[in-house]
Amino acid sequence: MLDINPETICKLIELAREFQAQEEVVFPEDTANPSGDWAMQMLASHADDLTFQEFRSTVQDLEPRQQQLVVVLLWLGRGDYTLEDWGDMLEQARTDWTPDTAEYLIAHPLLVEYLTAGMDIFGLSCD
Repeated sequence: MLDINPETICKLIELAREFQAQEEVVFPEDTANPSGDWAMQMLASHADDLTFQEFRSTVQDLEPRQQQLVVVLLWLGRGDYTLEDWGDMLEQARTDWTPDTAEYLIAHPLLVEYLTAGMDIFGLSCD
């Protein structure tokens, strides 16, 4: 089912934790804007951040299907779906896929918690 190296997910978790812990990284209180413009604006001010660049590079080095699996882990960990919805999740991730997957992921303030919870569902951890 989960056709991606858990070490890659752990690396993304570590980079997200490091990036989001910076004092300069501020997420707006209202992230419900359906256009997602807030995320691109927030990330634009951090385009030169080395941790963000490494996160983006790591995601971009993945095949699109693997990027989609990372998004599915986010959705699972966030509680949007259950494992019974696996096929639907993959189809939705495939349909929604864009080259901006890294930005989509890192813009989630609770990305670390969601990916960790998603891995837990598969009995995996970064410890």
